[in-house]
Amino acid sequence: MLQMVGIDFTLIDVEVDEDTHTAENPRDYVITLSLKKARAAAMKVTKGIIASADTIVYLDGEILNKPVDPGEATRMLKRLSGRTHQVFSGFTLLKVPENTILQDCGITDVTFRNLDDEEIEEYVKSGSPFDKAGAYGIQDDLSALFVERIDGDFYNVVGLPLPKFYLALKKFETRKT
Repeated sequence: MLQMVGIDFTLIDVEVDEDTHTAENPRDYVITLSLKKARAAAMKVTKGIIASADTIVYLDGEILNKPVDPGEATRMLKRLSGRTHQVFSGFTLLKVPENTILQDCGITDVTFRNLDDEEIEEYVKSGSPFDKAGAYGIQDDLSALFVERIDGDFYNVVGLPLPKFYLALKKFETRKT
C-alpha cells in the first residue's frame, strides 16, 4: 500500500509476541501492539520515522487474531458468515532518535454474506487464512467473494487505514520535536 501511494520505505522484520498482549478494548489492543512493533524496529534503526501497524477482527466482544490451525480458521469463518464484524487497524509513527510518537486507529464494518461449508473448506485448504486476522484477507482471491458490504475504509481492512496514515505522516513530518 505504501508503494501504491509513493511512500519510500525500508522493511524491517521484527518479532513481537502478540499472544501475550491483552487490552480493555480492541482499539487499545491494536495501537499497543503497533507500538510494541515500532519499539522493536527502533532497536535496529538510529534515525528516521518508523511506521508499524496491527490489525484484528472484532466480533461479539472477542478479538479474532490469526488462526493457529485449519479447525480454528474454519470456526472463525463460520462465525463471520452472514454477520457484520469490525476490523480495527492501529498504527504507530515513531521518530528516532527523538522518540516522538503519533498513533491512530481505523475501524471498518464488514458484512459477510452467508458462506457455505464447501467454500469455507476450499479457502482454508488454500492456506490463505493463517496469516490473517479473522482468518480472511479481503484482498484475497476467494475471500474477496465473502464480503457483501463494507462500511468504511477498504484499506483499513487490508491492514492500514491509508488516508488516516497518510495525513498523520504528513503532520508528523512537519511537527517540531
